[in-house]
Amino acid sequence: MSVLTKRPVLRWLVPAAAAAAVIGGGAAVATVAGAADPTLPDRSAAQLLVDLQTARLDGISGTVVQRADLGLPPILNMAGLLGDDNLMSLVNGQHTLRVWYAGPDKARISLVGTNAQTDVIRNGTDAWTWSSKAKQATHTTIKEGSGDHGAPPAGFPATPQEAADLALKAIDPSTQVSVGRSTKIAGRDAYELNLTPRDHDSLVGQISVAIDAKEHVPLRFRVYPNASDKPAFEAAFTMVSFARPDDAQFAFNPPAGTKVTEGGQLLKDLEKAQPEKQTQPDKKGAEPTVIGKGWTTVLMARLDQSTDKAPPEISGLLGQLPKVSGAWGSGRLFTSRLVTGLLTDDGRVFIGPVSPEKLYEVAASHR
Repeated sequence: MSVLTKRPVLRWLVPAAAAAAVIGGGAAVATVAGAADPTLPDRSAAQLLVDLQTARLDGISGTVVQRADLGLPPILNMAGLLGDDNLMSLVNGQHTLRVWYAGPDKARISLVGTNAQTDVIRNGTDAWTWSSKAKQATHTTIKEGSGDHGAPPAGFPATPQEAADLALKAIDPSTQVSVGRSTKIAGRDAYELNLTPRDHDSLVGQISVAIDAKEHVPLRFRVYPNASDKPAFEAAFTMVSFARPDDAQFAFNPPAGTKVTEGGQLLKDLEKAQPEKQTQPDKKGAEPTVIGKGWTTVLMARLDQSTDKAPPEISGLLGQLPKVSGAWGSGRLFTSRLVTGLLTDDGRVFIGPVSPEKLYEVAASHR
């Protein structure tokens, strides 16, 4: 279990990514580290993990720069899926976010695009998502005691702490944990905790978390591909304050002209729009299968090709992926710096932070 599981604040502190990642060119985040490494008292890796677990924080706010260079196929950009005005854009390029946290029921993340802004806000039992470009907002009422701490509804973590939470779940015998160089992030002294997979079949070479020397919260998060000194993902505070933000930061009133949708009603409408599913207990692969463990875990799923037909535009994009074949069969291959995916012609899907050869091996043994 992650040391941060019971510390939801941590999910809001580390700028971006989820064991899969971000970094692009070499300016904004690189300048945050500063010229000279500070001299700090020695701390072991075990002590730093305890620091993370016992951190107490009333509030935090600041600016986070996130950069992702995952080596994603260009078809994603061609499809217009990675614009800078929505949270999905966090999987590519460089982005600036503003974050505020004042407790598990008061949190806000603002993604600032070139000509647009997207906000995710939790204020008590009210949760909002808002897009200035689309002029749309969604409001959801959260039940008290539901365990929802206001994490943003995105596939990628939006702060260093959230990314660190995901990474620390991977700590087990398959991981070497060590202390790196001390550094400065956003003008603050920080220790560096490194997580290195022992399994060389993983595409992940190392995860590095910079931890504030005084407050014990993550200030920077990096993911390095195997055999590379250039991060595929990086999220770091460029400005940070540990003062509790004013409650006014979490109050949201939709601007004039904004279309507001109630989240509960939206879910009901989606459920009504879906055709009823037939119960097929003998259907193979109805649920995804986890193969392996640790840093080389592969997820396998089976598509019912008679009912799970992709829309024409998606099928066209998949058709642009390279064709591959082997003892396992034939299909299409998706590759990036940290994740590989294989879609076979017989409807099997394999995805994991491993090489194509490892996926082929798994596919051959799971027909």
